[in-house]
Amino acid sequence: MSSSEGESFDLENVSGTESEDYAPPVKKTTKAPAKKTAVTKPTLKPSKPPAKPKAAPKKKVLVDKDDNADRSAMDVNEDNLGDDSGDESVGSSKPKAPAPPKKNKTASETYTKLSQLEHILKRPDSYIGSVETITVPMWTYDSENKRMVHREVKYVPGFFKIVDEILVNAADNKINDSSMDTIKVNIDVELGVISVYNNGKGIPIEMHSREKMYIPELIFGHLLSSSNYDDDEKKLTGGRNGYGAKLANIYSHEFTVDTADKNTSQKYKQTWTSNMSKVGTAKITKNGKGEEYTKVTFRPDLKRFGMETIDEDTLSLLKRRVYDLAGTVKDVKVFLNDERLKIKNFKQYVEMYLNSAAAEAAESSGGAAQGKPAVIYEQIGPRWEVAFAVSDGTFQQVSFANSIATTKGGTHVNHMADQIAKNLIAAIGKKNKGATVKPAQIKNHMWIFVNALIENPTFDSQTKETLTLTASKFGTKPALSEEFMKKVQKSTIIDHVLNWAKFKADQQIKKTDGSKRNRLTGMTKLADANNAGTKHAERCTLILTEGDSAKALAVAGLGVVGRDNFGVFPLRGKLLNVREAKHDQIMKNEEIQNIKKIMGLQHNKEYNNVGSLRYGRLMIMTDQDHDGSHIKGLLINFLDHFYPSLLKLPNFLVEFVTPIVRVTKGKQRIDFFTIPEYEQWLEDTPDAHKWDSKYYKGLGTSKDSDARYYFSNMAKHMIPFATTQDGDRALIDLAFSKKKADERKEWLRQFKPGTYLDHNMDEIPYSDFINRELILFSMADNVRSIPSVADGLKPGQRKVVWGCFKRKLKKEVKVAQLVGYISEVAAYHHGEASLTMTIVNLAQDYVGSNNLNLLLPNGQYGTRDQGGKDHASARYIFTELSALSRVIFNPADAPLLTYLKEDNDWIEPEYYMPVIPLVLVNGAEGIGTGWSTTIPCYNPIDIVDNLRRLMAGEEMVPMLPWWRGFKGTIKKVGDHKYDVTGVIRKINDTTVEVTELPIHKWTQTYKAELEAMIGEKGDGVIKDYKEHHDNVNIHFVISMAAKDLEKAEEQGLTEFFKLTSKINTSNMMAFNFEGKIQKYASPEEIIEEFYPQRLAYYQKRKEYLANELQTQFERLSNQARFVKMIVDKQLVVSNRKKNDLMAELRRLKFRPFPKVAKAKAAGETEDVQLEDEEDEAEESVKDAGATDYDYLLGMAIWSLTKEKIDKLLQQAADKDTELLALLERSPNDLWNEDLDSFLKEWEKSCQEFDNKSLLDANGKKIKKKQTTLEHRKSLPGRKKAKTDSDSEFEMVPATQAKGKAKAKAKEEPPKRKSLKVEDDSDEDYIKPAAKKMKTNQAPVTDFFDKKPPGPSEPKKPVARKPSSSKPVPAKKAAAKKESDDEIVIASDSDAPPAPPKRPARAKTKKYIEIESDSVSEPEDVSMFEED
Repeated sequence: MSSSEGESFDLENVSGTESEDYAPPVKKTTKAPAKKTAVTKPTLKPSKPPAKPKAAPKKKVLVDKDDNADRSAMDVNEDNLGDDSGDESVGSSKPKAPAPPKKNKTASETYTKLSQLEHILKRPDSYIGSVETITVPMWTYDSENKRMVHREVKYVPGFFKIVDEILVNAADNKINDSSMDTIKVNIDVELGVISVYNNGKGIPIEMHSREKMYIPELIFGHLLSSSNYDDDEKKLTGGRNGYGAKLANIYSHEFTVDTADKNTSQKYKQTWTSNMSKVGTAKITKNGKGEEYTKVTFRPDLKRFGMETIDEDTLSLLKRRVYDLAGTVKDVKVFLNDERLKIKNFKQYVEMYLNSAAAEAAESSGGAAQGKPAVIYEQIGPRWEVAFAVSDGTFQQVSFANSIATTKGGTHVNHMADQIAKNLIAAIGKKNKGATVKPAQIKNHMWIFVNALIENPTFDSQTKETLTLTASKFGTKPALSEEFMKKVQKSTIIDHVLNWAKFKADQQIKKTDGSKRNRLTGMTKLADANNAGTKHAERCTLILTEGDSAKALAVAGLGVVGRDNFGVFPLRGKLLNVREAKHDQIMKNEEIQNIKKIMGLQHNKEYNNVGSLRYGRLMIMTDQDHDGSHIKGLLINFLDHFYPSLLKLPNFLVEFVTPIVRVTKGKQRIDFFTIPEYEQWLEDTPDAHKWDSKYYKGLGTSKDSDARYYFSNMAKHMIPFATTQDGDRALIDLAFSKKKADERKEWLRQFKPGTYLDHNMDEIPYSDFINRELILFSMADNVRSIPSVADGLKPGQRKVVWGCFKRKLKKEVKVAQLVGYISEVAAYHHGEASLTMTIVNLAQDYVGSNNLNLLLPNGQYGTRDQGGKDHASARYIFTELSALSRVIFNPADAPLLTYLKEDNDWIEPEYYMPVIPLVLVNGAEGIGTGWSTTIPCYNPIDIVDNLRRLMAGEEMVPMLPWWRGFKGTIKKVGDHKYDVTGVIRKINDTTVEVTELPIHKWTQTYKAELEAMIGEKGDGVIKDYKEHHDNVNIHFVISMAAKDLEKAEEQGLTEFFKLTSKINTSNMMAFNFEGKIQKYASPEEIIEEFYPQRLAYYQKRKEYLANELQTQFERLSNQARFVKMIVDKQLVVSNRKKNDLMAELRRLKFRPFPKVAKAKAAGETEDVQLEDEEDEAEESVKDAGATDYDYLLGMAIWSLTKEKIDKLLQQAADKDTELLALLERSPNDLWNEDLDSFLKEWEKSCQEFDNKSLLDANGKKIKKKQTTLEHRKSLPGRKKAKTDSDSEFEMVPATQAKGKAKAKAKEEPPKRKSLKVEDDSDEDYIKPAAKKMKTNQAPVTDFFDKKPPGPSEPKKPVARKPSSSKPVPAKKAAAKKESDDEIVIASDSDAPPAPPKRPARAKTKKYIEIESDSVSEPEDVSMFEED
């Protein structure tokens, strides 16, 4: 059998669709026995996609070499090939004529079988892509301008593919032989010949052991032969399926391979013709020079591609592919038509594209020079090169996988683009106020260049335009560096994306535009004007009110002016600051969308008049407080940001003003629109105290009648804003833009106390509104948010402390009640929820909250589990002043403080003066307008030590932040920088325990971090963790593999388990003693500022106390002299006129002490006998000195006794001694005494804190142990009921131990141990017997079918130590004996008999038996008690 016959059989056999031999061979081929057939010449084997390579048997593929070289191996097959034969006159891609009518065919004629070569030529799409000419925009090489251009290109994908296969093979050889340094490509357009040469390792010139042919022939002349079938081998080449160069051979008239093998010292040359159907004899010569190369020369069968010649477009594409090789194959010189290309690396290759983009931009702009897009390049290891540039708004990529041009990208490009997008999305999110930006939109502005070497790449098709291999199989994990990302962020891509987002946002906002229509639906809160949206719309005014209550006031006013031209719409809270808001926030903000619809506003429209609006004017109606000013400002900010042209229209924006104070006297009434204006009136009016004043801070204070008055006098209450002037828009931006934080600070520094906006003007300039009214809100916001350096308190906290002192809070009070009290007496104008949180925060004492809690946390005030967020509701928790609060705020300082006045009532002081700077003890955090503050906590003992050093004239010692109860370490790592580290220790090779977390890292938060380290599927570095902590202490026990624990130790346990947090002290802001915001560089600087101020207050205290002692001494002395003179009859009091008596007292030099109401507080300890208070008040008004001597004349009659005189003289002497002692003490002495008291109380407080988790409610030490659930039934001595019901109980008799008469008693449920608090439940309640029972009593039948033991068998009570919590007996006559489990009540034998009027009572000793399954229940458990 000839080889050709064997080949013929093999190809025919594998062409059947059902044959297992259809799959391409993987490793081995073999011959099959010959089959009888009419076709005696070999045919070609069709190929199946390489999905099942293992199924292929051993066989030889395609034709054998014809030694004669003059006889075609395919002559007989020309009939089978038909139009697809090797004849050059056929096979072109010309349009075919319409198909003739379908012929009647036999089944055998209908179903045909093609050889593989026939199939490749007949169905090229499956192998090389389309053979039709297509036109697509592509990057190609412009030989004339010598640059890359992106333009429409006409080419045949199939032709381009066969050339590309040869080029990729040449590039692959660099992977096999790193010494290869040259690739030469020649394209002869006239002859239609292409050659590709590389000087890498040649093809082995030797006979294949199994296929019995030379390896070059096997590789280039037989389909499905490849070196890439071993999928276990990691290859970085482009070939995969065993077609490659064979396809170029099949689609060529002539195909020649020329290679030199150094190992065999041979050269090999062989030529195939007629679409690989004819194979020439291999010419093997000696390789004397030891050369190594491979050169493939082929003349493509152009007519099969519908081509006459290699046209310009196709040539430009092929040239681009040669440039591709120059850029992607490292360290290789590339020649095109014997001219070396200047591109030496991938970065230079990328520059070609960017230069082209710049050149095209210059041409489109009329020749103006355009900046070249900046390229950011990075090489990631030896296999990846990535470059980035900003695109023109569409995603662009130029990518290569193993030198294959993946023109449609793929997973390698996505992997890089995703990394960049993920990094950018965070940076863009901070700046973006436009539409939401997703990674896809960011990618639209990217131009990515990727050159990758990938192990065993897979593609979407044989054309290899898209890489499909998943990133996890790349063989490497390419990650772009942080430096690369920073450069990308600095490029223009962020600006491009933000511009796109703004454009998109504008499009979306336009969809929500309003329109001029008469009727609006869906807004029930809108009280629309009847003429709104009509031809009379210009006359209409929309009133925007602060809340529904203000709307009610406005609607009441509309009763005067009518509803035709006035509409009302209430705003919910504060309007959004649109200048800083993101697009999504604006789109979702109902208030803004509603205002747009009600007014008929259109986005980006320039308004010259109000003709297109539903309302011609907009009126703002808010409270006359700081928040009302802020709401006005936010609305102005909204209009300025989106519709600045409206603010240029005269009288468009109007402010509604109401009086803030109204004073009345009879029928006289004066309204004041500002507080300074009212205060000026108070100074100028002598009889101001005779007028009644009422504050109108909220619109809700005004009555309907007030509203009718306001609208009746509209001109007085409606003030328009002036049109915007130069600089107004900059001022609005200054007030509301985050970017202007520094300028805003300077603006606030210029604030002068007493500044206010005078409403007695015809129109309000925007500059005046910002600088005179809105600035007051900003200052108030800072005062609310930033503490005072004096007492460390914010106004809300100060109000709470003052209220507690005023209430003399000594017993605990419910927080909800305290909230109401503070709101009432301290003029708190904000919500109850914020005041509740203020009280809760003042009382919290968990680690990381307060070092010194001024209030006691009586109840659940939150723990370190959730950072205090787990506190109970205000209606459940109680509080009281802590012992330390009156130590740190000494009552002796109270008279020295400057108290504030609001609504004509005295409220809290401007600031307290604590013994030590409380701002350092408890720290502070807050965000105001222009400023924020962060002050950590410090150790009070360190603070006291430094204060005493200052007293002694010594240098202070630097202090570290400190939190009470924190067991970790705090270490200074730089200027203003500290590391706070938790506690972790290794228990064994697989276990560590965490016993402390960094400050402000809460238990739940850390638990989530640990669970993340375990992983969703349990595949993380941690295996498991157990929790043993309580509300005070932290205790995690963490299990992990020994090798993972070793790695953790190498990294550092604290770092690995994230047990370090950072503290920065560079933003310690506080209001100084002058009321100005000041930055403090260190805690020592705060102490330095505090020290002289506090010392001055001790001097003031000394002077005040000395004055008070002197006053009391004189009062007591005068009283003693007065009494003595009466006793000695030197002064007659009785039966004299008061005026005469007072005149004589003045003559006798008695010192007058007015204000008798305070005489008692000033030293008089006896009750003063006064006349009727009203008469006294009237007299005091008539005569200012009428009460000067009431402290004498009001003394009790028994003050005339000798004992009283002696007592007064002794008291006066005591005060004199006390005064002398005080005068000898210096302010430092007074301060040191206070510090000693503080340290004593602090030590006690710390002791209580340390014992908090060790003691129970009775102050007894608890024993910690792991136990299981215990309940009442589990207590020892418990009698088990014989019924199923837990709610029923049985009656059993018991006898006294000392032999006294038996008594009947119900068995009580077991009481709790003495250490536990008694339960209030009904089950434990012991109802005492109302009457004594007769001594001898018959046995009782139990309700539950059970008789107790008879008298002869008394049940002895269990001998047990009596419970300490037993109840008090109801009557003394009844003796009680109580064990832990039962209470036995026995009547005393000596007790008197029952009263005779109720003799029948003793006879009622029988009981009704109720069956256990009875539905009815006994009505009264205590059935023996009398009413």
